[in-house]
Amino acid sequence: MSKYLLEIGVEELPYKFITSAIEQLKTGFEALLNNNEISYGKVEVYGAPRRLAIEISDLTDKQKDVIKTVKGPIAKIAYTQNGELSPAGLGFAKKNGVEPKDIYTEDNYIFAKVEQKGALTKDVLSDAIQNLILKLQAPYFMRWADLDVKFQRPIRWILSLYNDEILPLEIAKVKASNFTRGHRFANENMLTNIVVDKIDNYKKILFDNKVIVDQKERREKIIELCKKEADKIGASIDFNNEALLEEVTNIVEYPIPVVCEFDEKYLSVPDVVTVTIMETHQRYFPLYKDGKLLNKFITVTNYLGDNFDNIRNGNLRVVRARLEDGIFFYEEDTKTKLSDKLEALKGVTFQKGMGSMYEKTKRIVELSKYLQEELDVKSETIDRTALLCKADLVTKLVFEFTELQGFIGADYALKSGENERVAQGIKEHYFPLGANSVLSSCIEGQIVGIADKIDTICAVFAGGKKPTGSSDPLGVRRATFGIIATIEDKKLDINLDKLVEKSISILPVEVDDKTKLKNNVLEFFKERLYQKYKTQNVEEDVLQAVLNTDWALSDLKDFSLKLEIAKELKFDKYQKFVEQAKRVYNILKDYNEIKTPDETKFVMNEEKNLYLKIKNVNNSLTELDALTPDIIEFFDKVLVMEEGYKENRLALLYQLKLKLNNICNFSKIVQ
Repeated sequence: MSKYLLEIGVEELPYKFITSAIEQLKTGFEALLNNNEISYGKVEVYGAPRRLAIEISDLTDKQKDVIKTVKGPIAKIAYTQNGELSPAGLGFAKKNGVEPKDIYTEDNYIFAKVEQKGALTKDVLSDAIQNLILKLQAPYFMRWADLDVKFQRPIRWILSLYNDEILPLEIAKVKASNFTRGHRFANENMLTNIVVDKIDNYKKILFDNKVIVDQKERREKIIELCKKEADKIGASIDFNNEALLEEVTNIVEYPIPVVCEFDEKYLSVPDVVTVTIMETHQRYFPLYKDGKLLNKFITVTNYLGDNFDNIRNGNLRVVRARLEDGIFFYEEDTKTKLSDKLEALKGVTFQKGMGSMYEKTKRIVELSKYLQEELDVKSETIDRTALLCKADLVTKLVFEFTELQGFIGADYALKSGENERVAQGIKEHYFPLGANSVLSSCIEGQIVGIADKIDTICAVFAGGKKPTGSSDPLGVRRATFGIIATIEDKKLDINLDKLVEKSISILPVEVDDKTKLKNNVLEFFKERLYQKYKTQNVEEDVLQAVLNTDWALSDLKDFSLKLEIAKELKFDKYQKFVEQAKRVYNILKDYNEIKTPDETKFVMNEEKNLYLKIKNVNNSLTELDALTPDIIEFFDKVLVMEEGYKENRLALLYQLKLKLNNICNFSKIVQ
């Protein structure tokens, strides 16, 4: 078995591109090998600021040889009247490299068995790699020199080894070699080429030259070294900020942690302000002791040397200025109450054509009242949360540090004498902040959060700005996921169909076709649901069976439960039940009228018995499964389409279908 190693050396890459490129390259190389039927063991992709690398193990050296049947022209054209091959027939033979005697006729056409030699793996790779690299997707690319190609950053070197030998290829006029380069500060000349003699030595050679190329190893090294530095001063670090950890991992090749200290006076503002400045704006790891924030942090450097004074002083100058701003803005903001800032929301646009943030706030209040009625929850704290939830958007602190929205609003609410539950609701109505983030723990945050998010979603769709591709500037996908996650996790009995209808009805614009708009929004919710459970490896037919029901969005709180029930239908013990259910669906495929059967028109015991049992059965799988013998007997003895009885019997089966639909759409289940 063979190995292949490719390294694309570049100028410093944007940190966000590295993670995306790793995923794209892994997908791209696996697809290339699979599509060309080349077996392999594993595709490993590494990313660091100055390089992207792909290592493939256990490669077969060539594709398999295959015998293909090739169809030629019609027989009367391929042969002359004398039975010999015509010029067309001879041309077909020559083109496919076969002897005339090997051509045969079938169904009035000529055919030939052609042996197709498998291509060499290294040839497949060499031909495809330039396209794989240059088709990587990202928001911004650049051109350099006089080249027509574009990439995130200029390509400076290419390492390409197939079984330790150079595999020739060229990208952006850079030819492949067996050279790599180490850390910028690992030697005096940062352009020094380092020979990679064997693929197996690649990672060690780079490590010896102060590059940890594997991002997973680099991440663990950052955690290990930072913990050691924190332990020296009896402090601890919270590594739960995955975004921060990923960013730091992608901006260094060889991490060196440095502890810095700032004046304690900057701890006078809420911790969330100081932590946000350090983590989000400066890429620092804050330090804690006994759960309290210290006036110390760790910065991870990409510097090789012994003297870190300049690094400490430089970082302290920058963070000190940021923290001074934080204190100033905080003191200015707290001179007035949070409620006094509501009027200023009139000057903040929500989005074009959808009014101001003040008008959006009024819609949030109305939608929150609607949800309270739906959930039979009445609370003044919910009303107050809805009214004040966006007030901090006009504060100086949130204007400068947008990540503080909600968090600083909660602090200002408490300082203004608001109820603690109101403050908590203001903070948590933005939750979840990401796919794996926590949900709001209080009813105030849950209801106001759903009201806020559904208003945003409907407004975006009404404005014709449905997210496409990777574009989602207003976070509609995140908002949709947040609503789904909150309803499911908190078991909130909210009918999304009606909620969307209510939200659309109070938008500040005229909507030509409200039904179409509602259906578009609901379909988007179904797409998010599909994506959520598809990533959890729920079988396609099971997922479609539950999604394709009338209640999927009107009773979302039980969606995951119904999925579990639908999964059980795949078991052999339910085979007969599913067969009969599908039979019901097939008969009713063109019947969509909701009618109640007329009991006086039942003339056979089997239809009377089935109808009685349908009326008394609950929506449980066990009880519905128990109807299987009755359904079988009904179909054995009753002629559904009998003239004079057809409509009543179809209405009877429709009642059964309604019961079945409370579990899932049985027509989608594949056994």
